[in-house]
Amino acid sequence: MSERALQRENPMGTAKMSRLIITTGVPLMLSLLINSLYNFVDSVFVSRVSEEALTALSLAWPVQLLCSALGFGNAIGLNAVISRALGEKDPDKVRRAADSAIFLAVCAWALICVLCLAGVRWYFDWQSGGNETIAAYGRDYLTVCMLFSFGQMGQWVFDRFVMASGRSHLFLFTLSAASVTNLILDPIFIFGLFGVPRLEALGAAIATVIGQIVGMLAGICINRRWNKEIPFSLRLRPDGRCIREILRIGIPSAMIDILTALLTVVMNSILLGFSATAVAVYGVMTKIRGLVTVGTHGIDNGLIPIVAYNYGAKQPRRIDGAIRWAHIYSAAIYAVIFAGLELFPGPVLRLFDASEDMTAMGTAALRIFAVGWFVCIPGLIYAAALQGLGQGMKSMVLTMARQAVLPVVFSLALRSLGRLTLIWWAFVLAECVGIPLAALLWRRARRTAEAEMVR
Repeated sequence: MSERALQRENPMGTAKMSRLIITTGVPLMLSLLINSLYNFVDSVFVSRVSEEALTALSLAWPVQLLCSALGFGNAIGLNAVISRALGEKDPDKVRRAADSAIFLAVCAWALICVLCLAGVRWYFDWQSGGNETIAAYGRDYLTVCMLFSFGQMGQWVFDRFVMASGRSHLFLFTLSAASVTNLILDPIFIFGLFGVPRLEALGAAIATVIGQIVGMLAGICINRRWNKEIPFSLRLRPDGRCIREILRIGIPSAMIDILTALLTVVMNSILLGFSATAVAVYGVMTKIRGLVTVGTHGIDNGLIPIVAYNYGAKQPRRIDGAIRWAHIYSAAIYAVIFAGLELFPGPVLRLFDASEDMTAMGTAALRIFAVGWFVCIPGLIYAAALQGLGQGMKSMVLTMARQAVLPVVFSLALRSLGRLTLIWWAFVLAECVGIPLAALLWRRARRTAEAEMVR
């Protein structure tokens, strides 16, 4: 079979780029939306229980992000490795990478269980500020989410299998199974409907993990039935070389989320110096960010396998076109959302049953954070493109600077002025500084990659 005929088997190498970015990005947007909805919907329902319960979920979020980082790093690594193997027409490496990714997901779950048993009680005793009600809500919620996180780890893997093969539309089945399950079960377990005991924060956790497990099972079935291009085994057959390759690309991504989680812990400590309500507001901002930035994150996550495939297929012009269209679509999608956040912050905050004090504080915060989420678009896209080229370290440096180091530095510097709004502006300043850094790192990586592709 000719090379041209082989390339037709995968749209990553032949599809019109303006269309490919959307067809790859939209399912990922939905995937990220569902993952954000797990915690967002939990927070919306739990806010009806009490502000203390909402604060507990805000304090739990950085630990959940830490756990999710393990699965996300594995997903990013396998996505790039498998996509590149497909571009190189190496089916044996595709199989070995798929089996290795499943093995790494099981290892991640085991590590999360150990962390849960060792640290959840200590964490909430430290972060709750002596409020036993907040600590009790948080321990119940986080313990269930961590011990049963195998569903989340598995869903990350099987979702990325269909993305790497260019069959993005298959995502819809997995997403529907997970999201519908969670949305139905949340109010039942939280408020005690249909004879089920009222479990409050614990009920939110149970609904979340059941939804994740259903999504994982749907992903297994979908890949078995419709994604023959990526064969896999559930018998845990890791390949050392593929594991190293996945980790080389994925660890920087995982480190980014880990450092973001640590940033959140530091930020919660800073905000507790203002009030417990400030912590709740910051927690709400993270939930809102997860929803309103799914367009940008969907595009940049979809960009990774596109860049990786065309890097393997030695098509640098398609890489440049992918990045250009990623910027265009990301800005266009978020511009509409940005206008809504700036004009109507009140209705958004009322979803969380915000008190008068929380509404006033949250309105200012939401308008400032909305600016930062717009400014972050170039940094997100170039970080994803760097991952697609296998430049995980450069991507990590860029994202760590934007999301962890600079926000903490600016927040600590501005804290002494005693104005809470300046803490929110620290995140915008960090993204502004990140733009020239992103452009510099990409230009260097692009020159190196082009030299390799012309050999």
